[in-house]
Amino acid sequence: MPANGKRRIPRKVLAAAALAVTMALTAGACEDGDGGTGADDKQQEQQSQAPENELSLPEGIPDSLKDLDLDKWRDGGWKEWAEEDWLRDAREFINPIIEDLWDPDRMWDAEQPPAQIDENDVSEDQGVTDPEPAPVEAQEAATPYPESRPAAGKIFFDTPDGPMVCSGTVVADPANPGKSNLVATAGHCVHKGADGGWWRNIIFVPSFNPEGKTVAELEAEQATEEEIAPKGTFWAEEARTTDEWISEGKTQGGVGAPYDFAVMKVQPKDGGGQSLEEAVGAAVPIWFDAPAVKDVGDLTATGYPQAAPYDGARMYTCTDTPGRLSIAAAQPTMYRIGCTMTAGASGGGWTAQNDGEEQLVSVTSIGPLQATWLAGPRLDKEAEGVFDEVSGG
Repeated sequence: MPANGKRRIPRKVLAAAALAVTMALTAGACEDGDGGTGADDKQQEQQSQAPENELSLPEGIPDSLKDLDLDKWRDGGWKEWAEEDWLRDAREFINPIIEDLWDPDRMWDAEQPPAQIDENDVSEDQGVTDPEPAPVEAQEAATPYPESRPAAGKIFFDTPDGPMVCSGTVVADPANPGKSNLVATAGHCVHKGADGGWWRNIIFVPSFNPEGKTVAELEAEQATEEEIAPKGTFWAEEARTTDEWISEGKTQGGVGAPYDFAVMKVQPKDGGGQSLEEAVGAAVPIWFDAPAVKDVGDLTATGYPQAAPYDGARMYTCTDTPGRLSIAAAQPTMYRIGCTMTAGASGGGWTAQNDGEEQLVSVTSIGPLQATWLAGPRLDKEAEGVFDEVSGG
């Protein structure tokens, strides 16, 4: 909640199903001239007559999406960010695969999202805040990443300001043991929050740049997509975040950060039969309602920091004993650790040991402009509800 004392929106989970369009949008994928997105009877006719491998809209979609022209979307209509065109609500998530959109050059053009705050924004204790932690110098993850941090990866997405990046973690799906397609990240990595809607063309790249080469080295070698994404590229077909993030979240200033959590269900770009977990060989269980800071033990944050002095190509980690950070007295307290990672690490997983197993307890949400610490939400029953909406769906 903003620090203005306004009553916050009741804590409930986004229950509506997201729209999933699973076919690749390649040239000529839809022969129908108007994209097949007119009235209900035309939509039903398309579904009954569309041949296999042709793109069509599923049944039960919101009225706001029935006029969506998928041909136009494929050809650049996703760049329309006017308020009346911005898909915002829970059921309005759409992320059809666009072949060859995310080539290496476009990945290098992606910037870090604006998810930092000024330290003055949290200088006064608005609830229960522990002393600011000492900075912990981020350490580069051991290479190759598929062996040292196989569940970690990088997220790319489009915004009105151009392509941007975040980090994410492959998480275990109890509904699909050993075959999870779920990625945990921050809410602001999939949705702008109060001032906008869902980001577009969201992909997850596990073990991005597995040998940890610099951007200069990769560009000099003219590295191919297969070299920087050896485990494949996975497109989000479904996403959830909290209603508080959608209603209150701000990508700057920290408002809504205690609810800054999201889960994506992904599919391989090439349509292969392997799940994400099978492709990477790992998935981290989520430890919902993990203990308070005094009992959870040390936390390790992992991500791909992009803002200087980092270049976004390499994976880093920070390990520290967490303290508490309160953004607003009426909102849950967040975990906070010392860490010098910058924007781009947003959404990266925070893990702790539980019964001898590494488990996810938070994701990177915010950090100060001075890059001395990071904070992430505690994953409570609300976060678990968000997860359940995607698990097994």
